[in-house]
Amino acid sequence: MLTAENTESAQEHRRLAATSAAAEPSGAALAALPDEALLEQVQRQTFDFFWKGAHPVSGLAPDRRTTRDEPVDDLITTGGTGFGVMAIIVAVERGWVSREAALDRLTSMLDVLVRAPCYHGVFPHFMNGLTGATIAFSRKDDAGDLVETSFLVMGLLCARQYFQRDTPAEKKLRDRINWISEEVEWDWYTQGGRKLLYWHWSPNNGWAMDHEIHGWNECLITYVLAAGSKRYPIDPLVYHRGYATGRDFLNGKSYYGIELPLGQPYGGPLFFSHYSFCGLDPRGLKDRYADYWDLNCRHVQINRAHCAANPHRYKGYSESCWGLTASDDHAGYGAHAPDNDNGTISPTAALSSLPYAPAEVMATLRFFLREHGDKIWKRYGFVDAFNEQQDWTADTFLAIDQGPIVVMMENHRTGLLWKLFMSVPEVQTGLRRLGFSSPHLAAGATS
Repeated sequence: MLTAENTESAQEHRRLAATSAAAEPSGAALAALPDEALLEQVQRQTFDFFWKGAHPVSGLAPDRRTTRDEPVDDLITTGGTGFGVMAIIVAVERGWVSREAALDRLTSMLDVLVRAPCYHGVFPHFMNGLTGATIAFSRKDDAGDLVETSFLVMGLLCARQYFQRDTPAEKKLRDRINWISEEVEWDWYTQGGRKLLYWHWSPNNGWAMDHEIHGWNECLITYVLAAGSKRYPIDPLVYHRGYATGRDFLNGKSYYGIELPLGQPYGGPLFFSHYSFCGLDPRGLKDRYADYWDLNCRHVQINRAHCAANPHRYKGYSESCWGLTASDDHAGYGAHAPDNDNGTISPTAALSSLPYAPAEVMATLRFFLREHGDKIWKRYGFVDAFNEQQDWTADTFLAIDQGPIVVMMENHRTGLLWKLFMSVPEVQTGLRRLGFSSPHLAAGATS
């Protein structure tokens, strides 16, 4: 039931959304700014997806919004909410919102999360942002989603580390986050002790999805959190015999003259180098399989080289217009990559790669604004994707694409989220148990 306070909050949310457009700078004006001012503006306007575009009562992140001002439904995404929590931390640090406003928003989010149904501590992919009720992603994917829960927990743990003041509000926030994170039964998702984590479990369908989490992809964060859990840790062999196996883990081949240590051919969609690394600092992060900074840099280089070479002769591709990842496209939605390329450029792919290729990404950011301008630059930053070959531009923004833009740009600028997440004791435990080395794990290292 909506209370008077919630109704007032919803009305204020709509007022802010309705009046925000007038203050938005044009793409051409942005392109003329110096680097730091440009990044600030892009981050801030993209952050509005999670602030003005959030669920009007709980503040949880919608799966997507459109470029038009239209009613918001109650469907929210748990993984996208994790990225949104990280974006809120950036907003506080940069003074876009007050610490008190952020605490109020996070409290509203946690009010729903702590009462929402979970599945051995694991959240579903989608839920009702007002009631917390599970919304099925598909017919059999109707309950626990371990990977989306990992992204949510990553964001919440960053918030726990950031809001460390000795006040009742911040202490309550930390306590609730601890309760949520410690209740995740990571070991349950090994199907009773198998040497592998599984993506889904449902009380209605059991393990019917049978989606194994292995091969190089976006799920490194899942194994790190699972290994570091206080109450329900996995055996490290689950990582070494489960995740680090299969035909899409070890690679060693060269693409466009660039050798790729891990991953599927050409590296796959670029979100592989973004999602886990919104929190995990890849600088100096190594294990027996790879140097993860080097791996991610090579992945970005291959993706850009493919668009510059443009073997399919798609309109618009160049060394300044690149970026293939999962996003909306003219046919619906796809995991775009060099070996699954239909001409769709997703701005998040390049922009979230800023730490790995600063000069190239800044050139592409300016190109997007200068050449495509207000066609792709809208109220919540860049739209999800565009395809010049099909004369198509997305009318949507997606939480899982907008969030990494804000977070990875901030990691490039200050390392804020990397410092917070790598200071989490459970994360350090998980990394050590899995055999990782990192400057954050060195004796005397500080956040």
